[in-house]
Amino acid sequence: MESEGPISLNNKVFDPKMVNHSITFYHYPLSPPSRAALLVVRTLGIKHDLKIVDIFNGEQHSPAYLKINPFHTVPTVDDGGFYLYDSCVIMKYLSKQYAKDDSLFPKEPRKAALVGLRMYFGSNYLFPALRDYFAPVFFENVQPSTEKAKKFEERLQQLNDFLENETWVAGKDLTIADFCIVSIVSTAEAIMFHVNKYPNVSTWYKRAKEAMAPFGYEEIMQDGSDKFGNAFKEKLK
Repeated sequence: MESEGPISLNNKVFDPKMVNHSITFYHYPLSPPSRAALLVVRTLGIKHDLKIVDIFNGEQHSPAYLKINPFHTVPTVDDGGFYLYDSCVIMKYLSKQYAKDDSLFPKEPRKAALVGLRMYFGSNYLFPALRDYFAPVFFENVQPSTEKAKKFEERLQQLNDFLENETWVAGKDLTIADFCIVSIVSTAEAIMFHVNKYPNVSTWYKRAKEAMAPFGYEEIMQDGSDKFGNAFKEKLK
């Protein structure tokens, strides 16, 4: 596993009492969930030692990695020996543990429930539909399925409906649910889904990219999505 060394950022949502605290973040740039969680880490300004886990070379199956994540997935976070390995859980934990306020993950029960609901939609409906489309292309060397593309587009339409008269996916404020969803939408766009067919999604997507830009959107999310898209297109040749 490749380590990129400690990275420190600080901004208004990060609790300044944690300025000397650091976590280890195990990451693979092509992974949408991993990109989402890493962008939250950057947004919170948490010092982190970034370690790249090369999924395509099987580093996620090494004994050392399986010891901290028996499900051999990315991302994984090591916070002083406390290990977490689900992107949604990681984003919730870091927001509750280290943000100086609850803007990214609200405390109010109904607002928190809506954030959780949209993250559940992302991790259990939107992303699985996208994965069902791209995984056979990557791992079975088959051409994309028109039927599976339509199923993903049905989920995009659901997202478009959720965004009707809304600024963000879980209400009026940017939350970790937006990070979860934007990682999926950016990946879908990179593998040639036409996001602009869905007006509410398209407007929100532009807004999200602008809001996340100061925290490394281009470096983390866009670059990873572009690499994912290039790898996908190579499989089509």
